[in-house]
Amino acid sequence: MSRARIAMLTVLAMMAFAGNSLLCRLALGHTGIDPASFTTVRLVSGALTLWLVMRTKAGAGRSRDGVDGATGPLPGAGSWLSALALFAYAVCFSFAYARLPAGSGALLLFGAVQATMIGQGIRAGERFRMPQLAGLTLACGGLVGLLLPGIYAPPLGAAVLMLCSGAAWGIYSLRGRGKGDPVRVTTGNFLRAAPIALASSVLMAGHMAVDVEGLLYALASGALTSAIGYIIWYTVLPALKATSAATVQLSVPVIAALGGAALLGEPVTLRLMLASMAILGGIALVILEKRADAPS
Repeated sequence: MSRARIAMLTVLAMMAFAGNSLLCRLALGHTGIDPASFTTVRLVSGALTLWLVMRTKAGAGRSRDGVDGATGPLPGAGSWLSALALFAYAVCFSFAYARLPAGSGALLLFGAVQATMIGQGIRAGERFRMPQLAGLTLACGGLVGLLLPGIYAPPLGAAVLMLCSGAAWGIYSLRGRGKGDPVRVTTGNFLRAAPIALASSVLMAGHMAVDVEGLLYALASGALTSAIGYIIWYTVLPALKATSAATVQLSVPVIAALGGAALLGEPVTLRLMLASMAILGGIALVILEKRADAPS
């Protein structure tokens, strides 16, 4: 794969991940769809898209080998525990974005994901050097500064929901390590999470509200920025160094904040800028020092 293609696919993947925040905020802030319905449509459309892509690839491979393409389920992919973590991430994400700006939400989500994964490393006995401890302190200080009461502080309840969403995604990511083909595993988890989301929508049927515009945003979030975004990312990931793959994701909250300002008219406040620099800079210190200590 050429460097130009790697760069292009990486940019597309980061834009897709940031696009999830923008589409969710657009839907829940500017249309009539409710958070539970958005979550369900996102997970179901993502599951169907991933399943179709995997079936197309499997059918093409079998055709080349002279074997008829299969149409059954994907065996041995994903797990119900991972699917529950995926659902928890998606539902908390949607309910949080009913009130959170896109940039603040993406920053809280990313910070919580990284905190969960770093916390697991500490729990497993990983030792941090002084620059990493300084990075953790800086990131925690940025998070506290973002959430301190004030005119531009995000709503506390929504912020807590987004932190829970990030923790769920961190758990999902940790559970997915070393499980084989990541696209196949992701497909299996989406296929399991979809009926969970449908069941939750049935339980909240009395609060259901859907309109055409909100439905289109949810479909785009599930099929494009989630399913296709993950496929693009997992395609380019083997070509990236571990440090590059980790640090390039620092751009997602920045893209979301800029997109929120350009598309939704959300303010990029001094508080958000300072918190972003502290949180993302602190996480970058942890990641870069960790990779520097790792054996080549």
